[in-house]
Amino acid sequence: MKANVLLVDDEQNILRTMKICLESIGLDVTAVSKPDEALKAASQNQYDIAFFDLKMYPIDGLQLMAEVKKITPNIIVVIVTAHGSVDTAVQAIKQGAYDYLQKPFDFQELQHFAQKVYDHFHLQKELKNLQEQLYQYEAAEDIITDDPRMLSLENLAREVADTSISILIQGESGTGKELFAKYIHRLSQRKDSPFMTVNCAALSESLLESELFGHVKGAFTGAVRDRQGRFEVADSGTVFLDEISEIPTATQAKLLRFLQSREFERVGDTQTMKVDVRFIAATNRDIKQELAAGNFRDDLYYRIDGVSIKLPPLRDRPDDIPLLIKHFVKKFAGDSPPEFDAEAFSLLTNYRWPGNVRQLENVIERAVLLAHGRKIEVYHLPEEIQNQESKRLLSLEALEKEHIARVIHETSTVEEASGILGIDPATLWRKRKKYGL
Repeated sequence: MKANVLLVDDEQNILRTMKICLESIGLDVTAVSKPDEALKAASQNQYDIAFFDLKMYPIDGLQLMAEVKKITPNIIVVIVTAHGSVDTAVQAIKQGAYDYLQKPFDFQELQHFAQKVYDHFHLQKELKNLQEQLYQYEAAEDIITDDPRMLSLENLAREVADTSISILIQGESGTGKELFAKYIHRLSQRKDSPFMTVNCAALSESLLESELFGHVKGAFTGAVRDRQGRFEVADSGTVFLDEISEIPTATQAKLLRFLQSREFERVGDTQTMKVDVRFIAATNRDIKQELAAGNFRDDLYYRIDGVSIKLPPLRDRPDDIPLLIKHFVKKFAGDSPPEFDAEAFSLLTNYRWPGNVRQLENVIERAVLLAHGRKIEVYHLPEEIQNQESKRLLSLEALEKEHIARVIHETSTVEEASGILGIDPATLWRKRKKYGL
């Protein structure tokens, strides 16, 4: 792994010596004698390591470091000084330098020092690669699907993740709109910056505006101090507006202006602020109907709909239901997941799931809790799932098994259960053995 080095020193002899020395250990070196040449080089090329002399004109090494880090934030900078002191070293490191090197130094000393800096660069690169792999793994694990349409949407999300284009995610409640938004954020260069969510349907117009843009003290009753909005807090990150179709018309106009310029004012303030955020919106409504009804601005729609992701409901991807059941059982039961009664599993896989994936997750969490580590039976499921009319034409034997299992679950002794069932304890024991209860 080669490293590109930017070397700046206004003493030509030292510049030549350092260049030869650094190249002798395999570094690619660009050597310049003036700070303005260094800034030009940094704007045109990607450098991994920099050695800046402290005493230069018209700006010194610390000032040059600050300017270069604006261009390449992760560059490893070493300050070279003939005026070495503890104060100088502390100041340089506080301002972002990796280390400092004191003149005079001999050839071998510089080689050893440069090798240490290179080793640090190499470790940083390896750590970044491992973090990238972890982010990819975590993000991929979130979306559980074998459905071709979902896989296509997942691929689209990956393709647009590292762009700045606005994204509109549409789908019924519980289909995973926020999950997709987080997936996009974690695959982007913004992944280390904030991901902020705002549920537009949960806030009144005045509170929503304050939540988005912030406010200053005294802007309205109860504004006892300045408050940052979500856009300001999420600077360099991602803002996800859920249920964007619920935004009032007046706030829509302010949001449009923000999306056009990324500029805004806090409520009650006149100072314009500018941020860099990725914008993702979601809605469970038919946005075209909202446009036709005049509830949503056309110009705002065209601004947020840079890329459209339409998530299908769970009932339209039945092959994903068994995968999701397995995923949620492991999530809530750990490494010792309970087995499923065949009839209970059949009811889950054939249910229409009006609440989509969110409803399925809640049902599995409930079933795992009620089963206490034992087999998940029909009676562990909510009544609306048990009572599916088209799926309840069971044999007498299946009905008997289900009824006995329910009675056993709701009683504390064999005698109590056999009394309710109207059979003696020995008969109940035989039936439990027969049905594996």
